[in-house]
Amino acid sequence: MKGVTVLGSTGSIGVSSLDVIARHPDRYRIIALTANRDVDGLLGQCLQWQPRYAVMSDADAAQRLSERLAAQGDAQATQVLCGVEGLQQVAQLDEVDTVIAGIVGAAGLLPTLAATQAGKRVLLANKESLVMSGRLFMQTVRRHDAEILPVDSEHNAIFQCLPVNTAVRHVAGQPYPGVEKILLTASGGPFRTLPLEQFANVTPEQAVAHPNWDMGRKISVDSATMMNKGLEVIEAHWLFDIAVENIEVVVHPQSVIHSMVSYNDGSVLAQLGNPDMRTPIASALAWPDRVNSGVEPLNIFEVATLDFEKPDWQRFPCLALCFEAVKRGGSASIVLNAANEVAVEQFLHKQIGFTDIARVIEQSLDQATIDDAIDDIGAILAADRDARDIARSVIATLTPRRAARES
Repeated sequence: MKGVTVLGSTGSIGVSSLDVIARHPDRYRIIALTANRDVDGLLGQCLQWQPRYAVMSDADAAQRLSERLAAQGDAQATQVLCGVEGLQQVAQLDEVDTVIAGIVGAAGLLPTLAATQAGKRVLLANKESLVMSGRLFMQTVRRHDAEILPVDSEHNAIFQCLPVNTAVRHVAGQPYPGVEKILLTASGGPFRTLPLEQFANVTPEQAVAHPNWDMGRKISVDSATMMNKGLEVIEAHWLFDIAVENIEVVVHPQSVIHSMVSYNDGSVLAQLGNPDMRTPIASALAWPDRVNSGVEPLNIFEVATLDFEKPDWQRFPCLALCFEAVKRGGSASIVLNAANEVAVEQFLHKQIGFTDIARVIEQSLDQATIDDAIDDIGAILAADRDARDIARSVIATLTPRRAARES
């Protein structure tokens, strides 16, 4: 049996992962589960799975979880840890073979990096680990002989379509045999056809209502701005060691083709399936085997039609900013990600408008000092903190203007 740590077990990736694991009790054993502040959610999971460890990022939440486990008579079965140190500890346990990195945002960087340092098989759903520290992260993977298996549906599709056995053991700097281009598909989100003049009035409730995928609020907003796709471009650049010029975004509203790889012999290989995260999770979890994910097989006759469009750069400026950041290099991607996280949080709290998200990111990139060679984790985290401060100062200048418009 394989021991598993699920980082972010109460989020959408974590819940889907546990659903897949529950279907194969003879193959996997849960060693550790983690959450941020969702005490109720993690309590229920602890009672079901009886992990050796439960970790909460928030210390007060960890104390409440300990008390409630004790009240359930479960205090001896599960040891409660807290903070970044606790997350890193359960990512490196000897009895853990696989770490599912499902924490959203920059908060997932350190525990995911810790898992690679311990040489684990990492099921990567935390794209920010590569966006913020791509070079350092992949160097660590190779130095410690870790395995990175992508869980994002698009990157998992690319992984499946690349030449057999080359993706997980790729030698840095060597081209994949015959590969010309990655075609990264995007649904276009809920606003693919919304008139541009209506973007300024988009509400958080509208932005989180994705037409195809059931995701968390932050990722749903990123999908609505297509920032999520831009971050995936950066992730693919580092994960597959492919120049950004050879990555093309294709808007595919049905979300049936999850991505494609174009070869120099004229072949284009695609991975298809129903839009359900359990498919890529099962693929990565069991690789190179295949296991039942619980997802219904794709009925190609019901799909009937597959549409493809070029992305509208005017409609989705965040996507353009991502391409600019990865070409600029250095700490630009760190600034981009940090500014986006701050802006999305403020949008969800209705402090800024939907179109302000791109403004905050663009102005933060303009104001930040970009370090061209940043490979130290301390410098990466410092750049992240500085970028968040800059983004908050940008938002402070936008808020009065928004209030004036609304009045």
